Amino acid sequence: MGPHPLVARVSREETGGAADPLLRRVARGGAVNLVGAVAGAVLNTLLVIAVTRGFDQRTAGILFAATSVFLIAAAVANLGTSNGIVYFVARLRAMGAAGQVKRVLRLALGPVTVVSAVAGAAMFAFAGEVAALIGSPDARAYVRILAVFLPFAVFTDAALAATRAFHDMRATALVDRVGRPLAQLALVGGVALTGSVGLLTIAWAGPYLPAAVLVAVWLRAIISRAPSSVDLGDIGEKTGPDTPLSPRSTGRGEGVTAREFWGFSLPRSVASIAQLGNQRLGIVLVAALQGAVEAAVFTAATRFIAVGQFTTQAIQLAAQPRLAELLAVDDRRGATALYQSATVWLICLTWPLFLPVIVYAPLVMGLFGDAYVAGADVLAVICAAQLTAAALGMGDLVLTMAGRTAWNLVDNLLALAANVALCLVLVPHMGAVGAAAGWLAAIAVRKVLPLLQLAVALGLHPFSRRWLMAVAVCLVWFGGVPLACAATLGTGWVSLTVALGIGCAGYLPTLWRLRGVLEPATRGAQPLAGAGFPRPRIPKR
Repeated sequence: MGPHPLVARVSREETGGAADPLLRRVARGGAVNLVGAVAGAVLNTLLVIAVTRGFDQRTAGILFAATSVFLIAAAVANLGTSNGIVYFVARLRAMGAAGQVKRVLRLALGPVTVVSAVAGAAMFAFAGEVAALIGSPDARAYVRILAVFLPFAVFTDAALAATRAFHDMRATALVDRVGRPLAQLALVGGVALTGSVGLLTIAWAGPYLPAAVLVAVWLRAIISRAPSSVDLGDIGEKTGPDTPLSPRSTGRGEGVTAREFWGFSLPRSVASIAQLGNQRLGIVLVAALQGAVEAAVFTAATRFIAVGQFTTQAIQLAAQPRLAELLAVDDRRGATALYQSATVWLICLTWPLFLPVIVYAPLVMGLFGDAYVAGADVLAVICAAQLTAAALGMGDLVLTMAGRTAWNLVDNLLALAANVALCLVLVPHMGAVGAAAGWLAAIAVRKVLPLLQLAVALGLHPFSRRWLMAVAVCLVWFGGVPLACAATLGTGWVSLTVALGIGCAGYLPTLWRLRGVLEPATRGAQPLAGAGFPRPRIPKR
């Protein structure tokens, strides 16, 4: 049998006219997310600087360890609903069954609200034990204050996922990327000026409450004006509410059941916990094994790379609902083109940041204070991990949107196990550098396994001639140039300024001249010659 009729509307590669609007739609969403991501990354970096410079290292370390526990608890209480909402809402709308969207939201938001309230109560009740776990008994008050705001953080995350499922990226950009961190920065800065340590945790967690209210209002407005079918932009014909559901759309023709929703979401929940654990557990383990001071150094090094992480999230959040729609109708050619284009953007936007930072790591760590310069090696290892993550693409997200949440769960658990094992072995001897090495190993596991799984099972891969070109251009202008400047001018601010100036002056014109090579392909994937990856298996028309 041929593909669902919607494939003809979504993926007319032969005409060259359908993929352009589709990718442009993703690009517009990515641009909104990217602006918010850059602003959010700057604000979050300034927030960490405000804490490290406004308070002593021990206080900063306790706060960072406590907030890491808070974020891990929020991931647990989320139950995987963020991915489940995007997956099912996007697919239902793509298949013309948007009338079932409200049911999906009820299936998700009701239980997650209850679970987050219970988790907050448990966190409050066992605050003493949590404080002992991170090696800082003084953190008890921090944990109890954070527990009060846990339900608001969990609801905000789930509701923002619902707005993104409708391709509205503005709420995530304005509320989560800009509004909340801006409020946190202002409040923490005010507390730092007063010197009142007791208000520090309230200043950090308080903005989650107004954020939850704003997102709830925003989501309600989106639902009230949402069309009955997915908006495919300029593609032409749209599916109507009577378009029949494919069995692939929900697993059954009559709609999404609670069993189907939670069967998808709960494995992804554990995977999300493992993924966040890879990012935050190192802070907790360093605090427990080496003390709050070393944890503050590790946190400062990892928080700087939030610029790159937010950029990555901006691209992923924009691509996520479209991937779900393409894979729902088995359009693997369109999914591969989007997968490859997103990977090229990840490299072009993040490598120019991380490559110079490796060269000038001591200078960058000095932004947090003189006591943090010792974390230069930590920052270099973390940046190497981020370069690896960008180069290997967002295979874990593609795997999830293909419905392979069990695979994604196993991948993330294996990555977490590698991280914890290395931390336990290396942190007692190497401190924060050992935790950074664990992070690098976890990223390698979490990225390589989906890469192999997607290539073998679905014929999808992120590599193309554009991938090679992006890597080469970044290495020349932001790898070679900073190394040359550091060798001739030293590693001070003048050298960094010159390196970035020369790099940008050469990089941007080079990208412009190569735009015909780097632009998204509209006629399907561009396989990497000799890479050994199979071509995407395209359904017969």
